Amino acid sequence: MKRPKHETAESARLIGRRAAILGGAQLIVAGALVLRMRHMQVAEADQFRLLAEENRINIRLLPPARGLIQDRNGVLLAGNEQNYRVVLVREDAGDPRAALDRLARLIPLSEPEIERAVREIMRHRPFVPVTIADRLSWEEVTRVAANAPALPGITPEVGLSRHYPFGAEFAHAVGYVGPVSEADLAARENPEPLLLIPRFQIGKVGVEREMEENLRGAAGHRRVEVNAVGREMRELARQEGTPGRNVQLTLDRRLQAFSLARLEGESAAAVVMEIATGDVLALASAPSFDPNLFVRGISVADFNALRENEYRPMSNKTVQGAYPPGSTFKMVTALAAFEAGLVTAEERVFCPGHMDVAGRRFHCWKRGGHGRVSLVAALSESCDVYFYELAQRCGIDRINAMSERLGLGMRYDMPLSAMSAGLNPSREWKRQRRGEDWMIGDTINASIGQGFVLSTPLQLAVMTARLATNRAVQPRLLKAIDGIEQPVPEQAPLNLPAPVLALIHRGMVECSNHARGTAYSSRIVEAGMRMAGKTGTSQVFSITAAERASGVRRQDQLPWNRRNHGLFVCYAPENAPRYAVSVVVEHGGGGSSAAAPIARDITLAALNDGWPPIEAYPQPQRNRIESMLRTIREQIGPPDGPGTAMSRA
Repeated sequence: MKRPKHETAESARLIGRRAAILGGAQLIVAGALVLRMRHMQVAEADQFRLLAEENRINIRLLPPARGLIQDRNGVLLAGNEQNYRVVLVREDAGDPRAALDRLARLIPLSEPEIERAVREIMRHRPFVPVTIADRLSWEEVTRVAANAPALPGITPEVGLSRHYPFGAEFAHAVGYVGPVSEADLAARENPEPLLLIPRFQIGKVGVEREMEENLRGAAGHRRVEVNAVGREMRELARQEGTPGRNVQLTLDRRLQAFSLARLEGESAAAVVMEIATGDVLALASAPSFDPNLFVRGISVADFNALRENEYRPMSNKTVQGAYPPGSTFKMVTALAAFEAGLVTAEERVFCPGHMDVAGRRFHCWKRGGHGRVSLVAALSESCDVYFYELAQRCGIDRINAMSERLGLGMRYDMPLSAMSAGLNPSREWKRQRRGEDWMIGDTINASIGQGFVLSTPLQLAVMTARLATNRAVQPRLLKAIDGIEQPVPEQAPLNLPAPVLALIHRGMVECSNHARGTAYSSRIVEAGMRMAGKTGTSQVFSITAAERASGVRRQDQLPWNRRNHGLFVCYAPENAPRYAVSVVVEHGGGGSSAAAPIARDITLAALNDGWPPIEAYPQPQRNRIESMLRTIREQIGPPDGPGTAMSRA
């Protein structure tokens, strides 16, 4: 049916109004868009141009070459070597597992390595390169490169990796590097971007850790063009990083190698110091380990073997091991009593083999006693009762103060990890730590380096150097940084009474050179090389009255971990001291039998450019010594090159 004319006209007017409203709205929106586009293109053009450029250009960090570590003569102890590796980009490779299976046909990849690589690949974004294998041979790299068309997303690369040419010889002092861990990042408030590079390595222990800021260097960068998803398209510019600073240590490679080889078979430590400068020439801790294992990624089996070894190869015993110093501490007690004027050089103390103090019997190591002894004889023959008497006269306060003057109980400023301060006990220390008062028996024990007293081999070497010179010798490990010599610490006078110090020197000389001295069997017969020393034996377990009454078993009849520690300290030559040496042999049984022979050999090596002369030994010992030295020479190899024992652990 046909609609009326007035309804048709009304409908047309309504449609026209709606069209006009809609057109107006569209015009307003279009105008707003035009104005916004004009604002963005004109007023904000610079800002959006910058954003577009940043989306197109990425800056990628380039790891710097790590600084070198050398010995005092410039021999390389830690360097960098070319490292051929293979990386995979998941975006280009597709299925990571299938890609790795193809790669395993060309280079050795075990199933656990493939599983680890897959996990690491999936943790990163698809376009991030992930290292699959490193330290590849040239033949392996060329096989991968030749098959590149069949290995999309897999690329061979060359970089730098840390290498320790002498392996175990410097593992404890130099340390090693390893990949940055979550704990490393958490320990830094604002970790620099360089540390976020996958598998970037930093120092973990030793000089590598303590000198990290110097050795690391500054990152370089390269500008690369990327697509919308971040995939790299081409490199636009490159600026190499600034290499880390080179560090030169005071250690001497030949002496360090000899010292470690001489300690072989023991759980022991040896320290050699140059007295005039305080330079530490050797820090040998045995057994050692190959730090290259940690750089490459140590296996679980190898790590467990190190961790479960009762000789503790991963511990740097020279600065981390704190031991009762035993009779090597007796010089401290003597100086404390003599400086206070509580005893004279002529006075003799009677030793019947024991002393009763406050209802308790304290024994001398010699059951029958030493008879009447002076200071010189007490040091030479290591009479305990003499020092029990001195301790009662001077008390713990004077002993504590003298111990501190001689460098015990201190943590020295050296770039080494986890240095122990040892323990120089006092009345206040016992009150705070144990809630008990100091007892006279504590003083008696402390007088012969037992009880609460603990010292590190480094501290004992410092003590010996100070006794030899009457100066506050400070140990130094850092010789130069980038060729700039580091200052030698000032050696302030100790002002110990010269007459008393002369008596102590004489007692130490007789300990090593008199027929009744405890170290006589380890004497040096060459007059210009004779040493002044002191033996020490520290108990690990106390001997009960019942055990003593039934007859104490010999040390070699006890389980290894219940035997006494053996210690020896010395300086040489006796009349013009150049070197101070300390040796600690864990559970060695006795200082005269276990530590003194080792210290004698190391002292002769220090005096003779890293190798002992056979003429310096007593005639009856020379055949045995010559055979031992021949074995050591075969182990450590040429003077300035890696030896055959570089990887022993």
